[in-house]
Amino acid sequence: MLLAGFLIVVGFVLLIKGADWMVSGSTLLAKKNKVPDLAIGLTIVAFGTSAPELVVNTVASYENHSDIVLGNVIGSNNFNLFMILGIVGLIFPIAVQSSTVWKEIPISFLAALALLVLANGYLFSDIGLSRIDGTVLLIMFLLFLFYIYKQMKNDDPSQSVVIVTVSNYKIWGLIVLGLIGLIVGGKLIVDNAVTIASDLGVSEKIIGLTIIAAGTSLPELMTSVVAAMKKNSDIAIGNIIGSNIFNIFLILSVSSLVRPITFSSVFNTDIYLLLAGTLFLFVAMFTGKKKTLDRWEAGLLLLVFIGYTTYLVAKELQ
Repeated sequence: MLLAGFLIVVGFVLLIKGADWMVSGSTLLAKKNKVPDLAIGLTIVAFGTSAPELVVNTVASYENHSDIVLGNVIGSNNFNLFMILGIVGLIFPIAVQSSTVWKEIPISFLAALALLVLANGYLFSDIGLSRIDGTVLLIMFLLFLFYIYKQMKNDDPSQSVVIVTVSNYKIWGLIVLGLIGLIVGGKLIVDNAVTIASDLGVSEKIIGLTIIAAGTSLPELMTSVVAAMKKNSDIAIGNIIGSNIFNIFLILSVSSLVRPITFSSVFNTDIYLLLAGTLFLFVAMFTGKKKTLDRWEAGLLLLVFIGYTTYLVAKELQ
């Protein structure tokens, strides 16, 4: 157990450095190619920080651990929305672009709603995520990528006025090293946390919703905190919203295509929480300072997450 604890610390170090390199490389790439920071956050950074979920879920699905697959994605999305936005918003109020308010946040709500409908068999009358459901989610992911492509074409390139002289080799070197650090660090944390939790006799559901979800979401946490401290709110919010969309549309589609996922109705409460949190984030854009997640709103998100997680753990230990 001592070795597992040490490896978790190593994982944290890799995550912190990986997040820093990822944000730096992605920001330079955005400026050099006159691509908006938001688009970079919604695609490259979101995909990179979702890589741990993809790795863990593919393995868990192949080994037929459905509760870990679902717990990881749903738990990660709630961790992203409540914990990470809560922490980042307390550090620095998050300014949000109009396109994020009216398009990306509703798309993330649609993703959670699609999961609720498909997993409960409201559409195809089969409870769980079949390969047909996975195909539907994959199609929605491809439509999301097309939306991002159209968004990038429509955005005014004149907003990127900073001239970047850093070589492409260095930029991509930072991004690749950041990705490696994020993936390796996240895997070290998750693997060793699962080992410790399993020794304590905790269920796969609670492991997925808490330890694995938090572990695989640490890249989003570190990336968004670093971006917020650099006052780059577009990457901070784009990373979270993009990751939540990626997690459901891409990661669950891949997981269910690898092996159909059985669904327990106990996960519905967690999906309802995700839907409510996403709706709150949308409403928060019109309360207090417009198109900004104020500190009190971020604090409320954080308190809800802490309270709900405490409830889950207490219920598990009964």
